[in-house]
Amino acid sequence: MLDSLYAEHLLVQRQRLDLALADCGYDSLAIYAGEPHVQFLDDQPYPFKPNPHFKLWVPTADVAGSWLLYRPSGKPQLLFLQPLDFWHKPPSTPREFWTRHFDITVLRAASDAEAHVRNLPRCAFIGEWNDRFETYDLADRNPANLLTQLHYWRAFKTKYEIECMRRACARAVKGHRAAEAAFRDGASEYQIHLAYLHACEHIDEELPYPSIVALNENAAILHYQHRERTSPRVRRSFLIDAGADFGGYGSDITRTYAHRNDDFAALIERMDELQQQLCQEVRSGTEYVDLHLNAHRLIADLLREAGIISLGAEEAVDSGISSVFFPHGIGHLLGLQVHDVGGFSIDTNGARRESPPAHPYLRLTRTLAPGFVVTIEPGIYFIESLLEKARSSNARKHINWNAVEHFKPYGGIRIEDDVVCTDGEPENLTRDAFART
Repeated sequence: MLDSLYAEHLLVQRQRLDLALADCGYDSLAIYAGEPHVQFLDDQPYPFKPNPHFKLWVPTADVAGSWLLYRPSGKPQLLFLQPLDFWHKPPSTPREFWTRHFDITVLRAASDAEAHVRNLPRCAFIGEWNDRFETYDLADRNPANLLTQLHYWRAFKTKYEIECMRRACARAVKGHRAAEAAFRDGASEYQIHLAYLHACEHIDEELPYPSIVALNENAAILHYQHRERTSPRVRRSFLIDAGADFGGYGSDITRTYAHRNDDFAALIERMDELQQQLCQEVRSGTEYVDLHLNAHRLIADLLREAGIISLGAEEAVDSGISSVFFPHGIGHLLGLQVHDVGGFSIDTNGARRESPPAHPYLRLTRTLAPGFVVTIEPGIYFIESLLEKARSSNARKHINWNAVEHFKPYGGIRIEDDVVCTDGEPENLTRDAFART
């Protein structure tokens, strides 16, 4: 299945790239996978992640120092670095289904790439620049007009890409199931994280982004980065935002759980209903900004139902009170990068639509179209810095501070699914994976 889908995917990428190269005046392209970087005053490298433009074509991660060379005619050439090295195990020569679409040349030293790259006519370069490439006779490095076109088209995923994300979701859901079980068993954040990795069959470096594993008040920190080794004395809530990888494509899933069947559990249940309603709005022709604003209205209604605020939805949104409890965007594009590129692109010429001034953290402002894969992640949080600011503003009289103090120890709620925009009903990759697992 992946073989045939990948062949179609490659055809689409060639068509897009041929048009972009012709429009920008280039005859060929060299994409560098990148290389590890050594830590300051040390000899140990940071974890290596391939250039996403490289991953779009080459679905394997062990490619440090490799190149993809492309001309509109003929097979793409993969310069695969497999150094003679007795300190480390060199990467194995790839033999997977996708390799038949490439001419593969094995390099024994990084410098061997120069002769191949220099043979390309009027060649543009995409990747992290290194000064040693000055002698490679490249026409331009990371040209903005070429990147703008390629980033615009990245939003339209092929069937192969969607299948990779479908499998990444399935892998992540196994981790989420294990993480919830560990939470119910009284595990610490650190122990929950280990359970997640084990179920996904990942190590940390293979995750599409660092997992957020937050108990109690820590769930109020949007990108909580620590993993406490000891379990809290009182267990109230658990928020996990964690994905997995398949073929270079990521999933991005968040779930929130209550320790007891209390009023916070009821709030989670209402948020889950609200979130599924928003997922149904992922339709071709929908403005993502409108979907975001509707999320604010729905969340404001929920806050009022829960007795946390006293304003109606429109007033809560217009006054900014809903942003006190929901400060981030409703979601983003997903793909080779967890926050995939092209979220503000209107066209291939570089025109952009920025986020609304009142909602500066929204990462996607485009009109949804078939092939877009987006996250839908509404939330309610009790963040002290935002609450403190509200206490000293006109908003204070519309907030039930007793209710706020009651819910603050729980931290917050976020529920996030990965959703495909189609010609008809949206496909919820995450809910489907939970239903199968």
